[in-house]
This record gives sequence, C-alpha cells and structure tokens, in this order.
Amino acid sequence: MKIAYQGIAGSYSESCAKNNYPKCETIPCKTFDECFEMASKDSSIRAIIPESNKTTGNIGIEYLIFKFRLNIYSEHFYKISHNLLGLKESKIEDITDIYSHAQALGQSSEFIKKNKFIENVRADTAGSAKYVADLKDKSKAAIASTLSAEIYNMKILATNIQDNKENFTRFLLMGKDIIQPENKHGSYITSFLFKLKSKPAALYSALQGMAINGVNMIKLQSFPEKNSFSSYFFLCEVEGHIEDQKIKNSLEDLNYHCEDMTVLGVFEADKLRKK
Repeated sequence: MKIAYQGIAGSYSESCAKNNYPKCETIPCKTFDECFEMASKDSSIRAIIPESNKTTGNIGIEYLIFKFRLNIYSEHFYKISHNLLGLKESKIEDITDIYSHAQALGQSSEFIKKNKFIENVRADTAGSAKYVADLKDKSKAAIASTLSAEIYNMKILATNIQDNKENFTRFLLMGKDIIQPENKHGSYITSFLFKLKSKPAALYSALQGMAINGVNMIKLQSFPEKNSFSSYFFLCEVEGHIEDQKIKNSLEDLNYHCEDMTVLGVFEADKLRKK
C-alpha cells in the first residue's frame, strides 16, 4: 500500500501510517492539498490526514474533505508524544530557542513556559527537526517525534513533554475508490457531507429524522461554502453502518431537506473511542 502524508520523513503522520500499516510505502507531500490531489488521481494511493486533536481540536482540513470528497476507509487515534530534540552535544540548559508546528508548541506550553524557551513556529514538526539539525547550533531545539530524532541523528533532551499525557490525534485514511466494510457485529461510523435547502429551521427539520430513528450523532461541524458567508456545508458522523435500517431511514429523510449530500465513508470505529 502507498500512503501519502503531509510533511517530511519523521512526521507524526508518517509515524501513524507506519504504525498501522507496517508494510506501506510512504510518500511525503509539501501540503495537505497535494496529499488529497495525489489520492484523488491514483486509486493505488491512500492519503493519511490528521483531522482533529484531543487537546487542540480540529486541524482545519474540512475544506479539502469537501473539495475532493475522498472515501474514508478508516480512522486511527494515534498517541502524540512530543520530544525535545537537540544536537548530539546539546544539553537542555543550552537551549534558548525551540522550533515546531504551532499545534505542537501549543500542546507543550507548560514545558515551554517552565523552561522560558523562545517559540518559533514552523510548517511541521519533522521539518523543524531537520532545520535544527542543519543549523548546527546547540542553543536551538525542536519539538518532534522519536522517528525524527532517528532520521536526523538528533539527541532526545526530554520526552513526553506535552501538557496532556493522553494526547491523541485522529487520523483518517482516505482514497479514491468507494470501499465499505461488511455490516457484521462491529462498531461502525457513517460519515457524510450535506448542504441544506434555504428555508427557515432547515437544520432542525433535517435532523429530526435522526432523533426519531434513534441515531446517535457524534460529529456535526459547519463550514462556509467557497466565496460565501451565507451558504454552509455540514460535516456529520453518526454511529452505525449505512446498511442499518435506522441509518438508511435517517439519510433518506435528510436528503429530502438537502441541495447536496455525499456519503464520505463507512468504517470501523477505532477501539480507543470506548475508552
């Protein structure tokens, strides 16, 4: 399996891909757009994308989910353990400046304040590790993964520095082809996009069918349509398989109230959802 991810070698996205699909071939991409574009053109390539973080919330890739409408094959809750990486000769007392992605810096704010480090925001964590390694300045350090430390030959000065020790990011594995699991006795999630017709109480009316059918909604997020402040799409996820009668009934009822609706995927719920 080929899996495209945003960032360079050593990123958390690549770590998640290799952890869940050990035999996969990973493909680095400069941007999330490039990941989606690659997967949308080649059915042999999957994209693994961070969708939200337990501590800091949504990553902000909903516009790409809407634009490309790739099928979601699985979700993975991957534990993010941030590390402070420096040069081989560095000690933690030497460090004045640290570099990382904004989310990694935010998730490690207590450690940063305690040590009075100067924060420097960069595009991604692995890229920050490479940047510090190339600087060859022992007063600089990066917040990144253990995989980054191995790849860029860096020293781990401190481990598990994130504020929340149960820091998980939800990743989605997506691709071009529509593939759905058999409706067995597992725990499933059905994900879909919809845009409502313009009428009073449209959202209330549209969601009534789910309440009547006893469907549990676990995600409902709105985001504006391109070039509009008055037209919105909704990203929704519900518990259950699309072949369940209650899900079928609910989606049929919802479709009646929609201008546009797309099922994004049916996939097994990650086991960590139960914890």
